[in-house]
Parts: sequence; structure tokens; C-alpha cells
Amino acid sequence: VERCMSVMQSGTQMVKLKSGTKGLVRLFYLDEHRTCIRWRPSRKSEKAKIVIDSIYKVTEGRQSEIFHRHAEGNFSPSCCFTIYHGSHMESLDLITSNPEEARTWITGLKYLMAGISDEDSLAKRQRTHDHWVKQTFEEADKNGDGLLNIEEIHQLMHKLNVNLPRRKVRQMFQEADTDENQGTLNFEEFSVFYKMMSLRRDLYLLLLSYSDKKDHLTVEELAQFLKVEQKMNNVTPEYCLDIIQKFEVSEDNKKQNVLGIEGFTNFMRSPVCDVFNPLHCEVHQDMDQPLCNYFIASSHNTYLTGDQLLSQSRAEMYARVLQDGCRCIEVDCWDGPDGEPVVHHGYTLTSKILFRDVAETINKYAFIKNEFPVILSIENHCSIQQQKKIAQYLKEIFDDKLDLSPVTTGDSRQLPSPQNLKGKILVKGKKLPYSLGADAEEGEVSDEDSADEIEDDCKLKPCYVRFLHVFQSNGATEHQVESFIRTKLESLIKESQIRDKEDPDSFTVRALLRATHEGLNVNLKQNLDTKEGGKKSHSRSLMGNFGKHRVSKMTQFAALDDEESQQNPSGKETGQLHRLGRRRKTVKLCRALSDLVVYTNSVAAQDLVDDGSTGNVLSFSETRAHQAVQQKAEQFMLYNQRQLTRVYPSAYRIDSSNFNPLPYWNVGCQLVALNYQSEGRVMQLNDAKFRVNGNCGYVLKPQQMCKGTFNPYSADPLPASPKKQLILKIISGQQLPKPPDSMLGDRGEIIDPFVEVEIIGLPVDCCKDQTRVVDDNGFNPVWEETLTFTIHMPEIALVRFLVWDHDPIGRDFVGQRTLAFSSLVPGYRHVYLEGLTEASIFVHITINEIYGKNKQLIGLRGLFNKNPKHSSAETSGHYVRKRSIGDRILRRTASAPAKGRKKSKMGFLEATEIKDSAS
Repeated sequence: VERCMSVMQSGTQMVKLKSGTKGLVRLFYLDEHRTCIRWRPSRKSEKAKIVIDSIYKVTEGRQSEIFHRHAEGNFSPSCCFTIYHGSHMESLDLITSNPEEARTWITGLKYLMAGISDEDSLAKRQRTHDHWVKQTFEEADKNGDGLLNIEEIHQLMHKLNVNLPRRKVRQMFQEADTDENQGTLNFEEFSVFYKMMSLRRDLYLLLLSYSDKKDHLTVEELAQFLKVEQKMNNVTPEYCLDIIQKFEVSEDNKKQNVLGIEGFTNFMRSPVCDVFNPLHCEVHQDMDQPLCNYFIASSHNTYLTGDQLLSQSRAEMYARVLQDGCRCIEVDCWDGPDGEPVVHHGYTLTSKILFRDVAETINKYAFIKNEFPVILSIENHCSIQQQKKIAQYLKEIFDDKLDLSPVTTGDSRQLPSPQNLKGKILVKGKKLPYSLGADAEEGEVSDEDSADEIEDDCKLKPCYVRFLHVFQSNGATEHQVESFIRTKLESLIKESQIRDKEDPDSFTVRALLRATHEGLNVNLKQNLDTKEGGKKSHSRSLMGNFGKHRVSKMTQFAALDDEESQQNPSGKETGQLHRLGRRRKTVKLCRALSDLVVYTNSVAAQDLVDDGSTGNVLSFSETRAHQAVQQKAEQFMLYNQRQLTRVYPSAYRIDSSNFNPLPYWNVGCQLVALNYQSEGRVMQLNDAKFRVNGNCGYVLKPQQMCKGTFNPYSADPLPASPKKQLILKIISGQQLPKPPDSMLGDRGEIIDPFVEVEIIGLPVDCCKDQTRVVDDNGFNPVWEETLTFTIHMPEIALVRFLVWDHDPIGRDFVGQRTLAFSSLVPGYRHVYLEGLTEASIFVHITINEIYGKNKQLIGLRGLFNKNPKHSSAETSGHYVRKRSIGDRILRRTASAPAKGRKKSKMGFLEATEIKDSAS
């Protein structure tokens, strides 16, 4: 292994294969810290790297899609390998000059990946910190001589958002500069300088308060701190001595069994004092209840790497989501060539992958991270012949994972538990009616799953066929036509700019699809003799039709209802008949596939009617689910106590944006299917929800949702139950970076941060509050502010910490961390921001139990919907925590420190808030 590491760090010349090009020769090497792979030359310079932590798998040979596209290449499979990395499972396809080099890299990468997965949280925290300090030093060393002069240090201070007087910086620089080479700092000296700069006043004062004003804690004083502040039980002297040995830096202090300020800082910044309860890293909930008593992590169109129209389908996406804890995955099956069923998004230009490859990937990765059951949601659009092939592959590949005969529930009317189903794969799909004879090999079933939600507007294929016909008559190939349409659609999707990390509920709807079809139809009529002119006018017509429309979700739903009422002037009933009439399609289903469906039979979601049978899964599009929640919330909750329901995104979310899952979780829907490939707020909420039980994909619903009922939209939904009071003292921030989308990057202004805390759960619990703004300090801002919240149903509440940079025209997102309320640990804790190595906020958490009527004014209306008029189901029961206009102005302008204020803190966003409040 060490020989592999040595070869990799020396570097190997390889061909980087890309689609549409012959390949690029680059030098690939492992960095000295063994944390990332880099290559050169590259226009990306420092960004040309893949972090080892982000690698999902390494495959040998010519297995990837890119290699298949270069099938005519004469390179040996033993010289080829692929690295899959990142949240979208991007592939880096490499060709070495000989098989030995390929084996060296494959062995080395697998060793590094195994080491990282086995690493404990403390070792990982220390490794990432050391790597961050080293990387910071190297980036600051502009001339690459391994030394930093005072000017480079001043530039680094600005990059790190430190606003210290130059005199103070020079003084620390001189104290750290101890070698003969005066005027510069080597890496060891820089590490000392960085520690001096990072000395935490808040932690020093905390240490003094428990050490009787000494600069260290004895074993007894440390034990007292852990019991009183950190609320830890069974604190022994041995445990305290272990902390001193692990975290103390000074050998003298270790000998005297005391913890100095540096050791105390290391301890407080370690995973031991993280805000997340370490017990929740393991499965700790009761797993013996029926499936319907759990929220189940669910994915929509799992195979897609991006949008719903053009993106690549990849079997590797199943590996990724299964390892991320997802337990319900979706497979869209269509007839493929040579009798082989394929998986892709029908009526679109998404690429196709073999069903067999998907099944093999699922089989390989289903139970690597946990053994709880996987639900395989099959959307079947195949002929009888290819359905039999699907059933054959499922039986051959999954084998006894499909055998549910040993599973017993004790009650035939009850679903089995996750514990009983460990290691099993449940096929969710259509089942032949019992009225059909057992000897019938096939039969008719209704066809009403999510693929049929694809409206004609969303179907590209019919338009594409007409377009292809005209182009081919002008001498173009099918590949050229598809490439042309892809280019135009990609420009449209980019133009729409719809993925806003903190407001995902606005999404492009019918306008984009209409623009696509109209634009392509205009091209059918144009003279295609002059290709360049044709392309330009096509682009103009598409963009003109599109017009950058952004329509809110609720407005879109209203528009759909209006259209239906216009088509059926007789009113609501006719509209419903029209919808049901449209759904009365049937498809042929083969017995072999039907027999694989046991506890998860897909049925039409026409109404919440429980026929008494067990094992039905009701599927709703978000549009229909929204209506059901709005009109029959309590009935919906009762239904979810006996059966499973699945909610999936609207077909109009062609950019793979996600809907707000809260209303559906709040009525007990188990399978809320999200686009796992889309980062942002909704997936952060989903991650937080399922992390609470060891990220195993199953989270037990609150007892009140499993028996009895309550109105989730009531002002006091559970009057007999105690409430929780969360008292959050936001103390300080550490190493907060500039906003990720800052135009000037590291050269931009030093940030003016503030912290916003948001509670997300039942409507009555949803609210947010924020600290004041601290000017010109992202490195160690101090707020010392207390925020208080009351929570009616803590079991499903999420707590979201957001850091913003305030500026005169609004605010810029810096970072976030979202956790389940039940995973919070009391005491002094660090909240590390997701995806940022060193950035954190330091808080003190107190949780009290309170009884009686809630006197707190709660909530900001419309957490997910900007127009509350259209969102009664999601915001009914929200109450506004009202502040007077004067109070708002004072709070936003009374920023600390008040001295030397250079700019007004009253911005456009706040002005809008004041206007809303006044109205």
C-alpha cells in the first residue's frame, strides 16, 4: 500500500476521457496530505481536484457510459478505470499507459476510501483541521517559497474575514517568528501564529468561571463542568483523565493531570461537544412496529443525475442514494432493444440504462450501510414479454431477498416491521386482481402511477419525431437533431435560474414546456438552408416564448384547476370526472411480475378510502396530496395509521426541484419522494429528519400520529401534552467565510454576519428569529444573544441554524446546519456549518418542559410560500411574531460593534419586511 501511495504522490500521466473529445493527457497525483487527487495542467488551477471523501466508488475496466461512447477506441480494459464522485455521481474516466499503473491507482484509492470510512469522528475532525491549516498556508504563499511575509499575512487576514489593527497583527507575527530567517514565517511558525490569532476569549472566560480564576481545570473542576453545564451523567475521574490525555497539548499539564486553555479549546471544538447527539449516530428507536408507523426516506426518479428532460441516467445513482440512507427507490421500466428492458424517464431525452445493470447495482449496495428493508418502486411501461424479463432478473439477482415467506406479523391485518423485514427487498407495483383466476398468466390493471402524470406539455418525443423528420429531409442525422434540441433546452433551463437554495418553492412550470414546443414548431416552418441563421432565430424564438417566467407552485395549481373548469363548465364535479376519466387507462400485467408484489401494492389515489385490505400503497402527486391535506388532514392521518402513502413531485418540476415535504410529514405520510440529486433547503431538511435514527432510512412517527388523531393546523394541536421550551444563547462565530457566490471572492469586503434560527414542524411551531448584525468580523464575531422558542410537537420539529452576511441591499447566504430538535444536546455546543471545514457558531442550549397554554407569539407566515393567500394548507395555523416597525428598525440598526459604523444596516429586504408587517 505504501508503494501505491508513493507512486500516486509522485504522479502518473493518464488520458482523461471526455464525451465528444479524443481525451486529454494530464498528470494526476495524490496530494501530500492524501486527502485529494489533483491534476495539471488545468484551467481550473486550484479547483482541479477530487476530494477522497467525495468518492463513492472506483470501477475497473471500460464500464462507464463515457467508455461505452468510445467503444471504437483501441485501449485495453486493464488500463482503464473510473472514479465516481460528488453528489451527482460524476465520473472521471482515466486510461493509463500500462495495467500496472491502473492497478496501483485502483488499490491506492480503495485503501484511502476504506481508511476514511473506518476513521472515528475525532480523528476525522483533527485530520480535516490540519489539512485546512496547511491548505490555508499554501494558498497564502503566493510565490511558492514555503514562507509567508507580513504582506502575505495581511492579505490572508482579509481573506479569513479578520479585522485586526495592523499593529496587533505585526506584534503576533514577530512573536511567532522565532527562527534565524527573520521577517518570514515557515509552516510551523505559521501554525503558532494561527493558534495565537484563534485564541477564544469566550472559552477562556468559561474556563476561568470553573477553575477558580486559574488558567487550567483540575480533574474535579472538569467533572463539575461536564455535570453542571453539559448535563452529562456518570462522569468518572477516569473519563476526565482520558479527556486530558486526548486533548491537552502541554506535556507538563498532562503530567499534572490538568487541562489548559489550548486543551480545553480542542475539547470544546471536538465531536464530543458537537450540537448533535452522538447516540443518534446509531439506530436507537423501536424497530418492531408496523411499517406504516415510520417515515421512510424515499427517492423520486432515482436514476437521474440532473433535470427531468435532458440529464444522464446512471445506475450509480442507486448506489449513492442507498448509501445515503434512502430506503425507497424508483425504477421507470420501458421496452428496450434486443428484448432488454431499459430504465429512463419516458417521453424525454434522458439517457437509457439497462434494467439488469440497475438491479445488480441495487443488489450490491442495498444493505452495505444498514439491513433495513428496501422498497423498490417499479413503474412498469413494458410489454408482457419484457415484463417477464424484469421478473426473471429480479428473481435471479435478488434471490432470497425477495422471499417474504419467513416474515410473520402475528396479525394478518398489520404490516410487518422493519426489524422483521431486515435484508429484504419489497417490490412496489401493480398486482393482478384476486377475481382473476390463479392460472391466468396475464390480466388488465389500472395505469395511474407518476409517469402518467407527465402531461402532454412535458412530452418531448412527439415534437422531437416531427422535428427529426424535417431535419432528416435536409440531410441531418438523428444525433445532430438530438444535440441541437439538447443545446436549446439546456439554455432554457439555465435561463430559468430556478434553484434558489433558500426558496425552492418557486419553479418553472408550463411556460418552459410551451416555449420548448413552440420554439421547435417555429423551426419546423423555417427555411433550414442556412444553418447558422436558423440557429440564431431559433434561439430568439425560444427565449422570447419563455420570457423568464417564474410562477409560484400555488399559482400553478390554481391555473391547472382554472383550465379544467373551463374545459368542464358544469363545475367541480365534472372536473373531477374529467380527471378520473383521464385515468381510466389500463395496461397488461404478467403474473410473474404481479406475484413479486406482497406488502406494497400500488393503488389509484382517487380518494382516501380504506377498503380494509392490508398492503396497499396510495400514490399521490404533490398537487393531489396538497388538496387532500387541505381538505381532509385528520382523515389523511387516520389512513396513514394503517396503510402506506407515497407523495411524489409534480411533473412540472422539470428542473428536479423539490416541494416542501412538511405538510405531508405532518399528516403521517411515510414515503415523501424527493429528487436526491438536487441540493438545497428541502434535501437538508430531509437529511436532518432521517439522521435522527442512525440514518437508517426509517424514523418512528410520534405516538400521537400512530393512534388517535389531531388537527395539525390547530393553534394548540395537543393541549394535553407538555410542550418543550428551547432557550438558545448564540454566543459567537468562528472562521465564517465570505458568501459562496460573492462576486469578488476572497477579495470582497469582510462580512457582517448575523445568525437566524428557524423552527420547522407543525404550523403552530414554525417560526424564526435572529441575532443582531456584527460589523466587519467573520473570524470571531460575538453576539451573546438569547432566542427562545416553544414547541408543541418536538418529535417532528427541525431546528435550522443559518448564517447570513448583511449588506445594504439585502443579505447573502454564508452557511447552514439543520438538525432534528430531538438530536440537540444541552450545554455549550459548537454548531459546525455543513460543507465548511472550520466554520461554526458557539451556542448554549437549554431545554425545559412546560405545561399549560402557550403564551409565546409564534411564527413567520409563509416559510415556504411567499404568497400566503394560496397556501392555506401549508400555513393555516401559523401566527406572526409581530414586532412594531420601530422595533424592527432599531434592531437592524443597533448592530455591534456600534463604533466606526461605515454603512447603514437598513436594507431592501428589511424594508420589504416592514412593508409586509405594516400591511
